[in-house]
Amino acid sequence: MYSINLPLHFLLSWVSPPLIQRNSKATIISLPCHTSQDCQPCSILTWDLRHHSTGSLTIILWFFSPQLSKKYGSVFTVWLGSKPVVVISGYQAIKDAFVTQGEEFSGRANYPVIMTVSKGYGVLVSSGKRSKDLRRFSLMTLKTLGMGRRSIEERVQEEAKMLVKAFSEYGDSVVNPKELLCNCVGNVICSIVFGHRFENDDPMFQLIQKAVDAYFNVLSSPIGAMYNMFPRIVWCFPGNHHEMFAIVNKAKDYIQGQAEIRLKTLDTSEPQDFIEAFLVKMLEDKDDPNTEFNNDNMVMTAWSLFAAGTETTSSTLRQSFLMMIKFPQIQASVQKEIDEVIGSRVPTVDDRVKMPYTDAVIHEVQRYMDLSPTSVPHKVMRDTEFYNYHIPEGTMVLPLLSSVLADPKLFKNPDEFDPENFLDENGVFKKNDGFFAFGVGKRACPGEALARVELFLFFTSLLQHFTFTVTKPPEEINIEPACSSFGRMPHSYDCYIKLKTEE
Repeated sequence: MYSINLPLHFLLSWVSPPLIQRNSKATIISLPCHTSQDCQPCSILTWDLRHHSTGSLTIILWFFSPQLSKKYGSVFTVWLGSKPVVVISGYQAIKDAFVTQGEEFSGRANYPVIMTVSKGYGVLVSSGKRSKDLRRFSLMTLKTLGMGRRSIEERVQEEAKMLVKAFSEYGDSVVNPKELLCNCVGNVICSIVFGHRFENDDPMFQLIQKAVDAYFNVLSSPIGAMYNMFPRIVWCFPGNHHEMFAIVNKAKDYIQGQAEIRLKTLDTSEPQDFIEAFLVKMLEDKDDPNTEFNNDNMVMTAWSLFAAGTETTSSTLRQSFLMMIKFPQIQASVQKEIDEVIGSRVPTVDDRVKMPYTDAVIHEVQRYMDLSPTSVPHKVMRDTEFYNYHIPEGTMVLPLLSSVLADPKLFKNPDEFDPENFLDENGVFKKNDGFFAFGVGKRACPGEALARVELFLFFTSLLQHFTFTVTKPPEEINIEPACSSFGRMPHSYDCYIKLKTEE
């Protein structure tokens, strides 16, 4: 038995061979010893963990996934105190678990920070019938809105124009792009949820943006990691988690208020936004005692669109432009392709298939960034047999997506930022089955299609008009994302914005 001692967070984790002995039908897990003195420390884990400030399981697995997988194979257990977490690594094992046996591995494990916000409602943290019904509805509604009078592409194009205008105000000067990118992505979600965009200085828009920012600040912080381990204890202590819960509740109240306003004038034949579509479904199912379409699920599903779709996409865009600053030759190649294919007109989604290099760059940013190394924790829905191991119902399971995104068998240059990881020898875009940036299986990101539209249109629109350059020597630019309890996020940075017409 091996221990990982994390004194900064009072977190003791154990790594062991798989959860239950091979071919065992027992449902009782034999716990390892509970003191580090009784465990032999694992030498490969000792040094680095002492020199990092966070003890989240995500970071442990990201740092040491090659060593752990090599030593224990594609299925092993990490112990959080007395709580076992089954980790599944490698392309084939992850696919076998979350695709082939997707139903068994489709549950959501208890994630106390998220659970406190959601109370178990909404699409993000629910399991079983609730998760299936809300996910199916969300996917169908996003698709329907995408084909409506104002398609999602048109909404993103409108926001891209506003983004170019906002960046133009900083032309030939230095700017930190974070707020501008967060606002444009947040407004895309607003146009889907509420049917319209907001001015950036609108008080309610600022409330929603602050709520999302506070939410991810806590998820990414030591207090968030502690809350997920000891929620009842941490709740009793002061900290920014209390402010976060309060402002998120205000954002949820606003969503509820908007639903009540729409209900008074609702045209059930033609819903204009996500809230109206949900209200129509609620009216259709009002006599069904088992329906999942109620106020609580409406508010939390709408909030989930903001929570899951704002910070993730805006952070990926920030990482994208950071890469362009670090590698100006790649930026120049993207701009050359933009000039040849798009010219001066508005970029469209259809342009993507004609722009293999740009498409490869966007995919490579996501692969290299590795935003969510373990995805949101899963759990098995029932006693499950997997790779000759018996995993009891309710056990937390983590897919180690990093093990796939950095697999040299799948990517020819996995340790470097290299768009050729997604190009064949003729420069044609090459799909890769190991591209798990949006997750995998039944709980893969439901907003993947929207995110792909946003990433392409925002990325090309800005590089069509601007060149991003350094404010310090290129060798000082840190492109390695910062690790946190939530995932891997780009460091804050300033950049110099130059209008292409001035070049």
